[in-house]
Amino acid sequence: MASASLLPLGSFSGNLTSNCRITRGRPRRVTAQCLRLGIDTKGSQNVGCESELLLVKRRVVIGLGLSASSLLFHSPNVESAGLPPEEIPKLCDDSCEKELENVPMVTTESGLQYKDIKVGSGPNPPIGYQVAANYVAMVPSGQVFDSSLEKKQVYIFRVGSGQVVKGLDEGILSMKVGGKRRLYVPGSLAFPKGLTSAPGRPRVAPNSPVIFDVSLEYIPGLDDEEE
Repeated sequence: MASASLLPLGSFSGNLTSNCRITRGRPRRVTAQCLRLGIDTKGSQNVGCESELLLVKRRVVIGLGLSASSLLFHSPNVESAGLPPEEIPKLCDDSCEKELENVPMVTTESGLQYKDIKVGSGPNPPIGYQVAANYVAMVPSGQVFDSSLEKKQVYIFRVGSGQVVKGLDEGILSMKVGGKRRLYVPGSLAFPKGLTSAPGRPRVAPNSPVIFDVSLEYIPGLDDEEE
């Protein structure tokens, strides 16, 4: 399941035809042909699709309910929410933090800054391709407010398409598969409306800077082409 905290707030489109299940290979797509005919099932043109439409509508309700109750725009796995800070899964441990102090900072024209924890040896992700990444999202103090490691699944999204916050999108585009990077995202490239706090997690204020530790695991589209 994709984490809603990484999405630009207010950008949910409800386009169910692009939903996909996270898999190692090509994601499986669920296409609801009846959605093209609208929600009203009273018309004669929709009679043949009524059962499929009801199934899709049921999935919509369940999906939105889960998003609102379990994610709440950014809440992490409940099992990890109560963990002491030293036990929260990280992409950069204590020794990594020390090494990172000597890594030069790169600043882009947009104001995004980053340090490479590890430079990957694979390809760069082409714009518009899906990528599979792990991330740990933090406020400047280092407190974690979201993490794919706690959910125990990679986060898959289409890079360069505005599906995640601008700073994360830009930062991953210049990475190589196998690489790890710390992104220092300014408020203008993060969450304009902020994020409400989940139990035991810090609140992200509107237009405040955030930090992402991110690892680019693989690019499903390129893997499929190579096969």
